[in-house]
Amino acid sequence: MSYRPSRRARRIAIGTAVVLVIAGFNGPALYGYASETYHDYKINQPEYKAEKGHWQIVDIPKEYRINTIHAALLNTGKVLLVAGSGNDAKNFEAKSFRTVLWDPVENTFKNIPTPNDLFCSGHNQLPDGKLLVAGGTQRYETLKGDVKKAGGLMFVYNENPDKAMTIKKGTRFTGRKTGKTFVAQNTTLVKRAKKKKDPATGEVTTEPSLARVYSEADRKGRKYATGTQDQYTVSGLTGQDKENVYGIAQKMSFDKKDFQGIKDAYEFDPVAERYITVDPMHEARWYPTQVTLQDGRVLTVSGLDDIGQVVPGKNEIFDPRTKKWHYLPKTRFFPTYPGLHLIGENKIFFSGTTAGYGPADKGRVPGVWNIETNEFTKIPGMSDPDTLETSMSVPLPPTQSRKYMVQGGGGVGESEKSTEKTRIVDLKQDQPRFYDGPDLYDKVRYPSSVILPDDTVLTTNGSARYRGKDDSNILKAALYDPKKNAYKDAAEPLVGRNYHSGGLLLPDGRVMTFGSDSLFADKANTKPGEFEQRIEIYTPPYLNKDKKQPDLKDVGQSRKTLSLGDRVSFRSKDADRIEKLRLVRPGSFTHVTNVEQSSVALKMKKSADGTLSTAIPDDASLVTPGWWMVFAVDKDGIPSKAKWVKVNVDPGAQHTTVTTQDPKVGPN
Repeated sequence: MSYRPSRRARRIAIGTAVVLVIAGFNGPALYGYASETYHDYKINQPEYKAEKGHWQIVDIPKEYRINTIHAALLNTGKVLLVAGSGNDAKNFEAKSFRTVLWDPVENTFKNIPTPNDLFCSGHNQLPDGKLLVAGGTQRYETLKGDVKKAGGLMFVYNENPDKAMTIKKGTRFTGRKTGKTFVAQNTTLVKRAKKKKDPATGEVTTEPSLARVYSEADRKGRKYATGTQDQYTVSGLTGQDKENVYGIAQKMSFDKKDFQGIKDAYEFDPVAERYITVDPMHEARWYPTQVTLQDGRVLTVSGLDDIGQVVPGKNEIFDPRTKKWHYLPKTRFFPTYPGLHLIGENKIFFSGTTAGYGPADKGRVPGVWNIETNEFTKIPGMSDPDTLETSMSVPLPPTQSRKYMVQGGGGVGESEKSTEKTRIVDLKQDQPRFYDGPDLYDKVRYPSSVILPDDTVLTTNGSARYRGKDDSNILKAALYDPKKNAYKDAAEPLVGRNYHSGGLLLPDGRVMTFGSDSLFADKANTKPGEFEQRIEIYTPPYLNKDKKQPDLKDVGQSRKTLSLGDRVSFRSKDADRIEKLRLVRPGSFTHVTNVEQSSVALKMKKSADGTLSTAIPDDASLVTPGWWMVFAVDKDGIPSKAKWVKVNVDPGAQHTTVTTQDPKVGPN
């Protein structure tokens, strides 16, 4: 049977041919147009889609377009898009904080009231299906030349052992030597002083308590700066309080002011579709990483604190049952947004990946951290170890392999360095070490990687330079096959993405990508960049074949609640072609960080009636509590649409040791 092209196909082919002929006569004037026309024609051919996949831009109504910084797939199938102030200081000053809920099936959108500036927060999936969102922005950075008021750290002392004191935002401190006044920029608690008794003499002494608060001059101008230490009286205090409570500051200067974090925390309820306030953290955090532990609690690490410094190793655990936070008993320092992955009972793998802030020589070596004992075992062999900032770490599927890949990355800060290296480590080895995998498609910062149900990994986008400088966005993508240890080219994305971008697997097997925050929009780095508000959908090759997706239906209740080790069954009219089942964790992505994404292999037994039986693995560190997606994958790698299952907290899961005396005292 001969193939007769459609009228539309003939028009495209004829039009392309004509354009190419004209371009031959007119040279460069039409060459770019001809190339673009041919490219559009090529990427829409069925053969091309079946080999490399296909990208399509989502149509977002204007009132729902936001600077998406964070995105998380909810168990309702909807995607939470969080901007907060969206890296826009004007939005921050106006307290214009945005969240949008997107339904990728219906392509509908809903604005969600946002209680605080959740820009650069941490987030992760909770056992009950809510999303924990903690931290965010208290203050935007101010570059040295733009600082209008002198400011710095005010240490506030309290010598009264019987009374704590709250220093409210707006409290004024006046220097006893200089007479200059500085204003507290946030509220802080100064605890009671401590009484100490000498066991030998019985003498009781008092040790003042100490708190700190960032403060700024009450007036603009360099003459209001200070260069020496001074003691400060606190406005509003009288009598003994005025004597017992005072401030001390070394200097108040016009140095660069970094971003500052907040302590606030919220749960987003995907059913009620709203934020719910929970207890705040003990530390303010901006750029933290959050990881679900085997018992359902959440480890929160790093971030910039309320004075703009990297939190000095004070790590916390959130208990979703009590909504309370507790410190880990000992400190462990990490730069901001560290790549942390749960790999065993209380064992965390640090891949070395980070995003943003922290010294170049502290806390950047990859290794395995035992959060119960605080022991840290370094893992050697990392190539290009000075280019791990803005790299991406991903567990290679299936997650039972305990193999992890670190992709691309750049030097610390605005370094010109970037790398095309991929590094792989097998954590099941007695003495694990990194070895190089195949090179990525280019030297690249900010690559986004998403695990697919067919046991491949899609990696896409990024830029060669810091935040896309020099017009260095990379419009490339690749699919990595762990069995072959090889990449193959995927369709090129239509939208460039670098800083503040990411991607998520959707329940129908497609991938969405979001965001991008270029500093500049031209090679000369003179034209300010604009935040990329478009969402793009990638349809992988497996959804561009002749076959339909395999059928997968629940047996019994439509959404299942299971415990570790429980057996569960599904039914499929395509059971004969189904080859494997995969249990996939819904993603929660920001800043090259999606530390909980995982694809767990499920053992499968087929019955003659089309029933597919399996069991949830009984390893609580492999299958953490919460909602997961089940995909059936056929012999051609084509996945079904996902079915959701909820995994309960394992009652036998060991709890991480935390301080129980006074959680506000902090770790040693």
